[in-house]
Amino acid sequence: MSRTLPRWRQRPVIAAALIVLGLLTLLSATAAPAGAQTGPATTSDLTSTDPGSAGFVAVLKVSGLLDPVMVDTISHTVTDAQTQGARALVLQTNTTGVVVSDAAYVDLLNQISSSSVPVDVWVGPSGSALTGPGAQLVGVAREVGMAPGTRLGNSGPQPAGVNYLNPQRTALLRDRTVGSGEAKDGGITTADAPTIGDFLINLSGFESREETRDGQTRRLPVTQVQFNQLSLVSQLFHTVASPAVAYLLLTIGLALLIFELFTAGVGVAGVVGAGAFILSCYGLAVLPTNWWGIAAIALAMIAFAIDVQTGVPRFWTGAGMVLYVVGSLTLYDGLMVSWITLAVGIGGVAVTFFTAMPAMVRTRFSTPTIGREWMIGEMGRAVTAINPDGTVQMREGLWRAYTNRATPIDELDRVRVIGIEGLVLEVEPEEGAARDYRERGPKAAPTEETNGTSEGVHPR
Repeated sequence: MSRTLPRWRQRPVIAAALIVLGLLTLLSATAAPAGAQTGPATTSDLTSTDPGSAGFVAVLKVSGLLDPVMVDTISHTVTDAQTQGARALVLQTNTTGVVVSDAAYVDLLNQISSSSVPVDVWVGPSGSALTGPGAQLVGVAREVGMAPGTRLGNSGPQPAGVNYLNPQRTALLRDRTVGSGEAKDGGITTADAPTIGDFLINLSGFESREETRDGQTRRLPVTQVQFNQLSLVSQLFHTVASPAVAYLLLTIGLALLIFELFTAGVGVAGVVGAGAFILSCYGLAVLPTNWWGIAAIALAMIAFAIDVQTGVPRFWTGAGMVLYVVGSLTLYDGLMVSWITLAVGIGGVAVTFFTAMPAMVRTRFSTPTIGREWMIGEMGRAVTAINPDGTVQMREGLWRAYTNRATPIDELDRVRVIGIEGLVLEVEPEEGAARDYRERGPKAAPTEETNGTSEGVHPR
């Protein structure tokens, strides 16, 4: 017979769903590139006397690692710029690594170099960098600009099969990085570009007009600018595929799942933990990882769980901490996690499993272990279905319980306690038990003789 969850049981599920949605939105928003728009691609407020003839220039913010999501977005934006008749496509870059296959990256570089719409690269704003294999983009770009305080270079060897437009740029940047001044002196950049506006207004084919105010002449754009960005879902997966976020999501997800093992029922912690763990799996699948680093973190959580159930940090907690530190330091192959991220992860795990989790377990099972024989024979109610394990309510407390597989108990049915093993109750349904609890030998209640027969008497 199907049962409908009572309202008090539905509320945690609804709350869990809202928390997961809020967590994902927060991760997406906090990791969005600086200055990124929060809506779909829009056109700037700049107007022209003849917008049709002035055309438009598309701008795409490229931030974070060049993962499958970002590479696919760049590819689609190049295609859209050609089909929509853009005058140019500008990649506003701040990236330090590439985590797609060599073949996929070569295909992207060739698509850019062969595009009928010129593709230009601007490194900015100040503090940004275009380093690692991502710097190969300047070799297939028409024009390159850098904001002051940015770095460009360490592009590595040129991949085979790429049709470079300016191979000398990447050759100069193979084993070193340069600032905006050095790049200008070396002929890598084509114009001063402190801001994206300065870079755009100096592009070939970008129309502008002069206006004099208060004796000063200024150049104002006529060509419109269309800013593009990742969609909300794409931004989420791009964020999850960053090393710091994937590492922290893995830690949070596993810790919350362990917490859920020692609470009654399936609550918010379990739902959020499962969501974080699933997202971390996607991120780790995209990023270059070491299997032994993942294995060390997984074994660490198993070790923590052994001691959590006792409520006291012991040997396994210390062993788990060592394994977790080793796993944190060796998780990625060729990628570095900042010391701040490592401090948050390691410090959070230490506090959780040395202090918070044991205290929670001691509070959860704080009923004295001596003198609980009174519970044998007591009646309670099943909070969850018990088949064979579940949760029951005895008086004002929640207990983990199990029953004979031959007599499963439905949610909200009345149950009788027939035994206690540690912190777990053995129960049976009020009627129709597979075996009467009074015939269980060592667990039978005390008996007294009545009219020549033995009759079980429950202690009260």
